[in-house]
Amino acid sequence: MGNRADTNRQWLLASRPSGEPTMENFEMVETDVPTPGAHEVLVRTLYMSVDPYMRGRMRDAESYAEPWDVGDPMRAGVVGEVVESNHPDFEADDVVTGDLRWADYAVCEGRDLRTVDPDRGPISAALGVLGMPGVTAYFGTTDVAEPTPGDTVVVSAAAGAVGSVVGQIAALSGARVVGIAGADEKVEWLESVGFDAAINYDDGDVSTALEETCPEGVDVYFDNVGGPITDAVWPLLNVRSRVAVCGQIALYNATELPTGPRKLGKLVETRGTVEGFLVRDYEGRWGEALDRLSTWVADGDVQYRENVVEGLENAPEAFLGLFEGTKIGKQLVRVGERSA
Repeated sequence: MGNRADTNRQWLLASRPSGEPTMENFEMVETDVPTPGAHEVLVRTLYMSVDPYMRGRMRDAESYAEPWDVGDPMRAGVVGEVVESNHPDFEADDVVTGDLRWADYAVCEGRDLRTVDPDRGPISAALGVLGMPGVTAYFGTTDVAEPTPGDTVVVSAAAGAVGSVVGQIAALSGARVVGIAGADEKVEWLESVGFDAAINYDDGDVSTALEETCPEGVDVYFDNVGGPITDAVWPLLNVRSRVAVCGQIALYNATELPTGPRKLGKLVETRGTVEGFLVRDYEGRWGEALDRLSTWVADGDVQYRENVVEGLENAPEAFLGLFEGTKIGKQLVRVGERSA
């Protein structure tokens, strides 16, 4: 049996936010450390992910991710260490990842866990470039957007955990890649990892900047944000363009969805396609994605950044920071250290 404490801290959804979430929407409680039942595993959290999609789970509305009830434990992608196992595939001190709780400890069905190979890279990467964001980027680019040599690819939220990998994969395909982000530091980093150009949307007129950086139009748009950024890309879409819709973070805190100029006429003109997708559609193919991604990371073809907030007690602040748009790469919370 691995290391374990006497009590377990965990975060609950205290109330549903209206607009942007605040600290009042979260409550930390202390409970006993859970005991695993048949085929279950007790996991001690080492790293925890915070992601924009969690905002949708705080709403009392139907979505692709089931909403949390008020009083429910918050959940997240976690990398942790097995403390106790009643499942034949896992033993104490194994490093695993799964959808667990914002907590020091959580019990999970063994079938819902995946082993993390520390030889593939830092274990925290299993929540980023070698985890859900990386796999999302991989399939969203290779299966949905399908960039080809010579294409112009525009990526919004390009300095994020998904967008930064999308741009680098697109560049590996021979496309010309333009990223849109919200700070000069992000622009500099994107250009350092292989983006051909990057636009700081805080500098002013995104439409003009896109016209200058995409003089031959846009063949692929990978949309992580929606809103005014997407509006600025739309007029530049080329014939047979592809739009991959991954996220709409610009609208996640909206109390009412804005209705703007109708855009679908552009698709008639261009015969373009717009396709939304979810990474869970590719559950049976994660191995393929992780093999390719880990090779690219090892070879330096795909680079990544992590922002690590220390301490479970600071998890809500880490989550709220997602909506400030100031961080580069994957936002993580470090909760514990490996015992082995």
